[in-house]
Order: sequence, then C-alpha cells, then structure tokens
Amino acid sequence: MKLGKRFRNATEAVGAERLSDLGSAVAKLKSTATAKFDETVEVAMRLGVDPRHADQQVRGTVVLPHGTGKKVRVLVLTKGEKEREAKDAGADFVGSDEYIKKLNEGWTDVDTIIATPDMMGEVGKLGRVLGPRGLMPNPRSGTVTMDVAKAVREMKAGKIEYRVDKAGNLHAPVGKASFGNEQLQQNMETFLREVIRVRPPSAKGQYVRSITISSTMGPAVRLDPVAIQSSLKA
Repeated sequence: MKLGKRFRNATEAVGAERLSDLGSAVAKLKSTATAKFDETVEVAMRLGVDPRHADQQVRGTVVLPHGTGKKVRVLVLTKGEKEREAKDAGADFVGSDEYIKKLNEGWTDVDTIIATPDMMGEVGKLGRVLGPRGLMPNPRSGTVTMDVAKAVREMKAGKIEYRVDKAGNLHAPVGKASFGNEQLQQNMETFLREVIRVRPPSAKGQYVRSITISSTMGPAVRLDPVAIQSSLKA
C-alpha cells in the first residue's frame, strides 16, 4: 500500500521514540492531525492477558470527563413512568413495543440502547439484530437498569464501553482532534487509570505491554507503558 505524502511527513514527525510524558504525546498527535475533518482520537493498548480464560477478561465502562465529542443517540426501551424519566434525562427515543418492532425490522439508527429489566424478555429476541452492531443492552455495561435517568445522562456525558479482544488488544475513542490538549490528556488519563484499575488478579507478568494514541488519519504515537503507569500512580 502506497502512503501519501501527508502521512509520510506526519510519520517522520512522530518518529519511533516511546514517549514517557502524556502531555508531549498529545501535543505531537495534535500536530499531525491535519485532515479536513475533525478526527477521532483513539487509545490502543496491548495487554498481558489471555482472554480465552474467563478470569482474564478486561471489560467495563468509564465516563470521560470531557466526553467523546460525538453526539450520542440514545434509545430507552421501557414502559410506564420510566418513559417520562428517560425523556426528562434527554433520551432521543423512548418507548417499548413500537421500537421493538422497528428494531426487528432492521432499524438501528441509534448509538446506544438502554432497557429496563422487564423489557429484556423481548429485547433478548433481537440478539441477531443488535448483537453484531454492539447494541445489545447488558447489565455489566449499565445499559440494563431501572435507573434509566442516570444511564441516559452518563451516555450523553461521554460514557464509553471497552472490552479486550481475543488477541489481548484494547481500543477506545477518547475525544476529537479539536479538543484542547488538557481535555485530551485528562480523557486519556481517566481511561488508562480505569484499565489499570481493573487488572485481573490472575494476569501474570507485565500487564500493559504497549500503549499508542492516534487520530483517524494520523500515525500512531507510541508511549512508554512503564513510565505512563508510574506517572498515573503519582
């Protein structure tokens, strides 16, 4: 694959050095995010876990202090008084049977689906539609709950879900290139601290093997995992 001149220049500017300071890494990333649209910034990590074992799964949610920069469309599947709670909290779509029918017909014009436990009997039947799109409500991610107002507010505020893949890698969006340096750094610190906090007790050896940050069209900026972990504990 032939790389464009812009990307080659950005790669040269980034270099191969592993940076030990998150602030410097963010500044370098922003200097190479030169696309004509507002690029998404992601953190990628390689973890020393074996996801084939249930006790080494790394999965959870975290609310980023400055959000992701993306407008999140939230559907709440519920009935009765919970519908009013969801609407007051800012949900984009609220209902029950009518949305179950739309979803079953293939409508998925939402980013997150929250459901109350009493709706899961019907929602569970939509696994073939929602599962592949990552939209299936799950108690572990806080999207199956009676406190729909809190769940909606967290999603709108920038709550993200992370999950290690079968190769031990973890990816998550942490903002936009248009964010200020401090905003991006604080979002990254929040995410990295959370991943470090949920280290499985059964994980042996070095837990965080590598960390890189990148924008949608930019090269990866490599971080020193040992130094970054030490700075986050300080």
